[in-house]
Amino acid sequence: MSRRASIAAWMVTFVAAIACASAQPAAKTIALPMRTDGPKSLDPAAGSTTYDNMAAVQFYETLLQVCYYDESRFEPLLLAELPERLDDGKRYRFRLKEGVRFHDDACFPGGRGRAVNSDDVFYSWKRLADKRNGLKNWWLLEDTIVGLDAFKEAQNAALDAGGSFDYDAPVEGFVRVSDLEFEVVLTKPVFRFLWVLTMFQSSVVPREAVERYGQDFASRPVGTGPFVLREWVPKQKLVADRNPNYHDCTYPEASLWSEEDRAAGLAEAAGQRLPIADRIEFTMYVPDQPVWLEFQQGTLGYIELPFDYFSQAFNPRTKRMNADLRRRGVGYRAVPQLDMIFRAFNMDDPVVGGYTEDRKKLRKAISLAMDLQEFNDAFYSGLCVVYDGPIPPGLDGHPQGGRVAGAPRGPDLELARRYLAEAGYPDGQGLPTIRFYTSQGGNNADQVELLRRQLGRIGVRIDVQLVDFSTLIELVNKRSAPMFSFAWLTDYPDAENNLALFYGPNESPGSNHWNYKNPEFDAMYEQAVVMGPGPERTALYERMRDMVIDDCPMVGSLARTRYYLTQPWLKNARPTERFWSWFKYLDVDESKR
Repeated sequence: MSRRASIAAWMVTFVAAIACASAQPAAKTIALPMRTDGPKSLDPAAGSTTYDNMAAVQFYETLLQVCYYDESRFEPLLLAELPERLDDGKRYRFRLKEGVRFHDDACFPGGRGRAVNSDDVFYSWKRLADKRNGLKNWWLLEDTIVGLDAFKEAQNAALDAGGSFDYDAPVEGFVRVSDLEFEVVLTKPVFRFLWVLTMFQSSVVPREAVERYGQDFASRPVGTGPFVLREWVPKQKLVADRNPNYHDCTYPEASLWSEEDRAAGLAEAAGQRLPIADRIEFTMYVPDQPVWLEFQQGTLGYIELPFDYFSQAFNPRTKRMNADLRRRGVGYRAVPQLDMIFRAFNMDDPVVGGYTEDRKKLRKAISLAMDLQEFNDAFYSGLCVVYDGPIPPGLDGHPQGGRVAGAPRGPDLELARRYLAEAGYPDGQGLPTIRFYTSQGGNNADQVELLRRQLGRIGVRIDVQLVDFSTLIELVNKRSAPMFSFAWLTDYPDAENNLALFYGPNESPGSNHWNYKNPEFDAMYEQAVVMGPGPERTALYERMRDMVIDDCPMVGSLARTRYYLTQPWLKNARPTERFWSWFKYLDVDESKR
């Protein structure tokens, strides 16, 4: 064959290959943003942040999940049906869904993922009691399940004595009925219990993977989730592919969606098998500018619109999207958050902590020097709700009009200076510089400069430390941050979740980041957790709220309204921070990309 004939034959083969490839459907890949340095761990038992959650739920699943079409409700995920409530809420019977298998992995015989069973649930929840996993999520189950607290104490004592943590030791409240059925006996009818089972920390994991990979399990997820890990480069990107053996989950039926959501096309995929996308690719962003620019270029499927760029996308007065984005078919969703942006004190700190009257007046002086509305106007385009205390708008116990009588909300510089003098620091004299920690990225550098100026007006000085978000949480968990700031997004629609942040036994590394301890508050909290909604519980929430305001372990709060922008090619998008497994519902319209 001549050289020319060889080239011609090669070209025919090449063109045929292209034609064959083009006949195959293109893989549906969706690029997504993660506005932080990313998760620190993919292990549900070790995770605690929004970003740990966002990553982990792609690979792991819980017994229940928040409904995509209605975030005030939950539905079965690993369960065949909602659990049966027995003994006035002190016992629940569960039945696992048939056909659910863990991801294929070398930790299983032959590399094929085995079926999930009741023992996997008990094992996974016992991991929250193992101090080697940090205990940061123990607060979710503490004093909740009969015998689990005693199990925790006994097994960690065995570790301290040089022994092992016996995961096979029985727990009275874990009752195995069969491979697929089990019961859980509660110490009391805790109202929040089923909501906890929607939280990623309660995800089900296989013992084989934990024991095979040890510390590497944090980066080797083996779950039942809709995606499997393809690549994770910490602080840069995380890529996940469709789980080819995902159990039978389908897009919510059309009748479940609201009229507004149906009009937006969110019901069109009803009944479609999940996950719909073939691959999701998260990129980590610390500064806000790159995420905004990449969305404008059409790369990212959606973004949480950074507040600094709100006026570029919307008219600040009318909240109407600009003409250019409308022409391009960009969609948006405005979502008020069950949100608590705060500045906080470590109550164990020798300077700003403590419960004596002079320590309380120091914290209140700092609070009164702050102008939260100035923060709202300068950094959130005035879109936040400013309110007193820890209970956000929309929940029982939120103060009417956002104000609590007598609450130390600034700016009130005259009263701030008086309190500061009564605390022993007239005009700030003798008060050490306070180390203040917050995460870098976004507009936080500008925010702390405003805070520095506001506190400087009464003579309070701060030493600002801008760190990675993961480092910030680690410092707070270790009680090494005298003063700090971040935001808390309520896990489920009940103010009990916010009030749990001040319950003494939940101290760091649990959710009580400020290490607040007030016996009277704790007694009221223990009373509230067994109460259903009603006027009596609301009154108790209000008393607890006001007690936190008076002791002032934190200054706040602001609740954001998130504006999510979505590309015209991204289908089924109903962005939310309430749960992060919604990416499994997304689809791509390639004709618009």
